[in-house]
Amino acid sequence: MTEEPQDPGLEVKMAIAGPLMSFLIAGILGGAWYMSEITKTLVPITAMLGYGALINGILGVFNLIPAFPLDGGRVFRGSLWKRSGNLIGATKVATRISEILSLLMMFGGFILIIVSDFVDGLWIVVLGWFIKSGAETSLRQTLIGETLSGVTVSDLMTRNVYTISPDITVDQLVSDYFLVNRHQGYPVVRDGKILGVVTLQSVRSIPKDLRSSTKVEQAISHGEPPICVKPTLSALDAMHKMVREKVGRLLVMEDGSLVGIVTRGDLMRIIQTRQELGAVHQTSTATPTVPQIRTPRDQTARCVQCGGQVLMGSRFCPHCGALQNI
Repeated sequence: MTEEPQDPGLEVKMAIAGPLMSFLIAGILGGAWYMSEITKTLVPITAMLGYGALINGILGVFNLIPAFPLDGGRVFRGSLWKRSGNLIGATKVATRISEILSLLMMFGGFILIIVSDFVDGLWIVVLGWFIKSGAETSLRQTLIGETLSGVTVSDLMTRNVYTISPDITVDQLVSDYFLVNRHQGYPVVRDGKILGVVTLQSVRSIPKDLRSSTKVEQAISHGEPPICVKPTLSALDAMHKMVREKVGRLLVMEDGSLVGIVTRGDLMRIIQTRQELGAVHQTSTATPTVPQIRTPRDQTARCVQCGGQVLMGSRFCPHCGALQNI
């Protein structure tokens, strides 16, 4: 699933469909295997049908383990969510159960490695690690998704956008913009047409002795492609789009005009602010009203996993969702 279901009943139905399909395929292949045994079909065909039935049966049973984010864990979370009405609380409980199960699996795997079977024990350890890692990642995604629930790009974007002429030099860009303002990227516009986005990274790629003779238009090729969104786009979708397009900012367009710009820093600030204030959407029906956030530039650190910029004190990286060492 690419996004969290907005209804616990829907999550249960979606999650249970996977194991049921596996059991259905296992039943069909098992029936075909039985018929092939009776009719003395060729051994390779019989073996293929038998192994197919066995593998799908095992897959169905494995996915029913109440370990989030496996299908069984999602059924468990959906049941808790439906009973409590609290998605965050249900996710935390499901994650805790998953961590306990995964640790037991890894412990059992290590014992098996030491006592008898190295290969089977290693597989159990890997499966336990997979469940633990998946549960923690899903919890982070859920927390970030619920934190940004109800927030749109228009709530975050900087409305007074500085645009750059492609005809000024890179030296002028540095002295008049990067050294004066806090922004690390600017749209380059000529006659109302957006040519690209020039960033601090693109300036760094140009040798210092050539910056006085290099036009911004030439530096665009080292910058980011202009990725445009509408102001009604959700903040969570905007974050996914930044990650997918590998850019640090999105240009906000309305009726063909540039009306704002939203950056990773804007998303980091709103995530940190709403988490600190506890402004997290707890049920599937509440729609919080989000004021525009205007905060000063905070001290940043580097993400322990992806290396992206993270505000000091943030629990999670807004780029990859990794838990930070606070």
